[in-house]
Amino acid sequence: MQIKEVIKHLELLAPSIYAEGFDNIGLLVGNKNTEVTGILVTLDTLESVVDEAIEKNCNLIVSFHPIVFKGIKKFNGSNYVERVVIKAIKHDIAIFAIHTALDNALHGVNDMMCEQLSLINRKILIPQSGTIKKLTTYAPIAEADNLLSKLFEAGAGSIGNYDNCSFSSKGTGTFRASEKATPSIGEIGKVHQEEEIQIQVTYPKHTERMVLKALFENHSYEEVAYEIITLENKNQNIGMGMVGDLTEPMDEIDFLKHIKKVFKTGCVKHSALLGKPIQRIAVLGGSGSFAIKNAQLEKADVFITSDLKYHQFYEAEGSLILADIGHYESEQYTKNLIVSYLRKKISNFAIILSDKNTNPIQYI
Repeated sequence: MQIKEVIKHLELLAPSIYAEGFDNIGLLVGNKNTEVTGILVTLDTLESVVDEAIEKNCNLIVSFHPIVFKGIKKFNGSNYVERVVIKAIKHDIAIFAIHTALDNALHGVNDMMCEQLSLINRKILIPQSGTIKKLTTYAPIAEADNLLSKLFEAGAGSIGNYDNCSFSSKGTGTFRASEKATPSIGEIGKVHQEEEIQIQVTYPKHTERMVLKALFENHSYEEVAYEIITLENKNQNIGMGMVGDLTEPMDEIDFLKHIKKVFKTGCVKHSALLGKPIQRIAVLGGSGSFAIKNAQLEKADVFITSDLKYHQFYEAEGSLILADIGHYESEQYTKNLIVSYLRKKISNFAIILSDKNTNPIQYI
């Protein structure tokens, strides 16, 4: 198996098109056509992790965080980023980063946090907009069923748990080919005037290439008339953070002690207590201060995230408890998720969970 085949599996878990614009994900080091000997999965790629990959005969590191985030102008080993890249190249080890693509995935970072807390009724905290497309095209009635079936197979017609497709002739009348057209159906040089039907399907934008490929390959016209628009609907299956409920309400202090234990953190920094039982929980792995208002709008009792600054704790304003559990701690189970997923998809070589703790923060 080549690296590009592993990437295809990871794209199904977390399509790169949904990563944040500031991010640097994908294959950062290495050649996608390289044969894979083993995969090492880590939260961060440090020199110790590259050494572990060498020791365990893994020539592909799948990392949550990208080791290269900004442009590198020199490769002289003057900092840890350059040393990691130099060592990886020297030993023919590829590095792939998934980061915010997995943050925005339905079954990604935040779902894993919810899983650790056994939350129910989960949903995305900040759904992305502009990720749903609608295709409108026209086809001869006799071909419509087959064309729609092929579009379905390519990923159209389903967003989340509901189907989105329609046939329609309302307002379109009978469509006929132009006298100058040379459609591929029928005899060459003759124009077949066939009644058409309108077909509309919606699809997530990461499937667009395959949807258009299916349209062109299964439509009988040489020139296919179609229109694509981006819908403003928020996609409930893609976005940052997640919110859910505890099966039973808990005392505030008991819950804070619980998350301290679950996320194995040396410290939980939190805002003022509310003086009431809590049940609705919002989470956002990594730096999540930008989502405080969203957690409040969702009526969360507690918002679990990390990297909150001093003045941001005031933003709780007595409406919820802000709980900062630490950046590493909030994302630590992500590598377990990736390993579990890849082991289900790939079974013919080693997929190893890194045993290196890459947390740069220590507690007394």
